[in-house]
Amino acid sequence: MNFRPLGCTGLRVSEIGLGAWQLGNPVWQMNDTAEAIRIVETALDHGCNFFDTAPGYGAGRSEEILGRALESRRDEVVLCSKFGHTAEGGSDFSRAAVRPSIEASLHRLRTDRLDVCLLHNPPRVLFDGTAPEVCAELEALKSEGKLRAYGVSLDWREELDLVLEHTGSTAIEMLFNAFHQDPLASFARARAKGVGLIVKVPLDSGWLSGRYRADSRFDDIRGRWTPDVIARRAGLVEKFAALLPPGTSVHHAALRYILAQPEVSTVIPGAKSPAQAAGNFAAGLDVLSPETVQAIHALWQREIASDPLPW
Repeated sequence: MNFRPLGCTGLRVSEIGLGAWQLGNPVWQMNDTAEAIRIVETALDHGCNFFDTAPGYGAGRSEEILGRALESRRDEVVLCSKFGHTAEGGSDFSRAAVRPSIEASLHRLRTDRLDVCLLHNPPRVLFDGTAPEVCAELEALKSEGKLRAYGVSLDWREELDLVLEHTGSTAIEMLFNAFHQDPLASFARARAKGVGLIVKVPLDSGWLSGRYRADSRFDDIRGRWTPDVIARRAGLVEKFAALLPPGTSVHHAALRYILAQPEVSTVIPGAKSPAQAAGNFAAGLDVLSPETVQAIHALWQREIASDPLPW
């Protein structure tokens, strides 16, 4: 496993981490705690040290599973959780909710500190400079040693620019993949400000794993997609695959494309089985040529930039 600095935080993170949204989460049809722990153990076996979760993932079960699996190895790993969407299913982004939320996460994770805490796709007023109170509370928790770094989890370049302009964030989690490249133009600005970038949804919710086709249908959270959206994504996967050198999988190329961006600290694919987790980490063995990287970017510019795919 290769490691990269997480901006100016002083943390070094595995370039492929584990996104833990699926762990113990019924919306992903995952209810087996033992299997979830095996996924975490597989990640550790492959050298992964970065684990991303949130209170709202599986009503707190994701954090609880990570706490059980990582308690004995806490000093070897970097834990990232979030604030805003609660384990009870609601949302509360008030300053008064910050400390209780983080204390509850620490309890579920069986630790005394978070390495990274992210505002979880918050209202814009929390990162556009008009309401700095929540970030002030995060700064207070950081000074107490409860947090190592804080930032925001976001989806769009415009949001990234506002966070860089108006907050003291040193870690930002961005939706970015071969089919969603809108934030890329501001990556260099983030790096210049010492901000580490964590990339979420790197496989476009499974499409860039190469497993799905135009006739695929979904009965989990991905059931939100219409047949037209599924058909469009399937066509884009075929065009993406046609850009790759012989023998290169769509799955690994999708992860390596993200890691070809030097500003990215870590990419956090999820997994629904130990085998899927192992497949994600095997992507670290592949390297894309600059020509292939440029071709993938050109595909997005040509086919998607002016008509983004619905998430």
